[in-house]
Amino acid sequence: MNFATIDYLIFAAYAVMILGIGLWVSRKGEKTSEDYFLASKSLPWWAIGASLIAANISAEQFIGMSGSGFAGGLAIASYEWMAAITLLLVGKYFLPIFIEKGIYTIPEFVEKRYSTQLKTILAIFWIALYIFVNLSSVLYLGALALQTIMGVPLMTGVIGLALFAVAYSIYGGLSAVAWTDVIQVVFLVLGGLFTTYLALNALSGGAGIGAGFSHLLDAVPERFHMILDKTNPEYENLPGIWVLIGGLWVANLYYWGFNQYIIQRTLAAKSLPEAQKGIALAAFLKLIIPFIVVIPGIAAYVMTSDPEVMAGLGASAQSNLPSLEQADKAYPWLLQLLPAGFKGVAFAALAAAIVSSLASMLNSTSTIFTMDIYKEYFNKNASEAKLVNVGRLSAVAALVIACIMAPLLGGIDQAFQFIQEYTGVVSPGILAVFISGLFIKKASNKAAIWGVLLSIPIAMYFKVAPNGWSDSAFFVDIPFMHQMGLTALGSLLVIIILSYIENKESDDHKAIQLVKGVFDTNATFNIAAFTISILVAALYALFW
Repeated sequence: MNFATIDYLIFAAYAVMILGIGLWVSRKGEKTSEDYFLASKSLPWWAIGASLIAANISAEQFIGMSGSGFAGGLAIASYEWMAAITLLLVGKYFLPIFIEKGIYTIPEFVEKRYSTQLKTILAIFWIALYIFVNLSSVLYLGALALQTIMGVPLMTGVIGLALFAVAYSIYGGLSAVAWTDVIQVVFLVLGGLFTTYLALNALSGGAGIGAGFSHLLDAVPERFHMILDKTNPEYENLPGIWVLIGGLWVANLYYWGFNQYIIQRTLAAKSLPEAQKGIALAAFLKLIIPFIVVIPGIAAYVMTSDPEVMAGLGASAQSNLPSLEQADKAYPWLLQLLPAGFKGVAFAALAAAIVSSLASMLNSTSTIFTMDIYKEYFNKNASEAKLVNVGRLSAVAALVIACIMAPLLGGIDQAFQFIQEYTGVVSPGILAVFISGLFIKKASNKAAIWGVLLSIPIAMYFKVAPNGWSDSAFFVDIPFMHQMGLTALGSLLVIIILSYIENKESDDHKAIQLVKGVFDTNATFNIAAFTISILVAALYALFW
């Protein structure tokens, strides 16, 4: 894409502004771990709301969700609109508990409810997920955008984005991330809406966004269906009514309720009311995100399918065309069509989405490693300055690993769905642990450990087995949202049953102490009940 001088100037001004604010916020230095990891617990509601959206909206939305809009239509917006409802539930019911406990990390809550052992297991899960899925995919998608838009080599783009994110976030910690996020969100929302406006205006031949949107509805009405049937090619990703009442709730509750790089902003609030107002602001902003990232993807599909429209766009529009096989090219392709000056604004919005999420993930990865791994197992008496330095070093180490992993993701299509699927291997078990911990009083530590560990083979059974034994009647291929839902239910069932057995055995032991020599058949009964329950769950999964 040809950038004019004004585009470079606009983007340079954005980069200087973000770096300047980040370094200015960091100027006093961070003396304690609370300063570095929780921004001294001083964030107001509007900064929390902005930072939540900046942490959430990244290349996976701008590039990946726009690509899903190109391939399947508006149904992918279910993630965003259901997230708004989920945020309100989290603010009302979960957040008060987390803030009351005074925790730094989500694994720390697990320690208070269950044990240090389970906290460590989940901390390792999260660190691996953030590095190998989240950080690497955001770097890859961001670099892919740079390659498509400006011709920057993929690895150069990966390193450049990594250095940009590190430059303003590594020294100042969460304070630098949160306050720059306020600026990032302005670029993100306004730049995204402007791209939508220009795409619809171009589609209507200059008649305005109303005419452009009407043209979309007339040209591809099927792409505005929110509930897909089984004949739709995207049904495997968005399985009909189950999107609204099934596994998508697992993804949303895990992401917004028990995800460190999301919840960390609310833990840094001045007070609980400030945190709740921030969550309400984020919920409102989530309602408009589909108009920023999904509608442009649908518009790109209609534009590339209409020879008359393509002819009117000129020669520059004929390169790097998106397709159903390469849907993630849709948003970068649209940016090529913007006039001089506006390309810089739109590209700044995309860069804001990418680097703000990178910075957020880095800060949260370093928080979990420092507070839940390093302090627990390597140096229990570490000074505050030492903890801050370890946080900075661990963030750099995580980013280096993610930079190595990012190019390996080349060739994936609809990266948003890729991220959801592989996060969905880990998230159901974690959600089951938290739900049982919050709402089941007698949920035991051993049961929770088994529940989260068994969630991985349960998830992989649904995900991998059908591909390897597709001719076997014992394995069944189902949409990944069903996989998430069934894995969460299976993990929760394991926790409930094992907790019951453990509590029952404890009660039986007390009874035996009182009445010596009484024959006890409860252990045999419990084992049989557990076996039957697992078989019932397996049959339920097979014939779903």
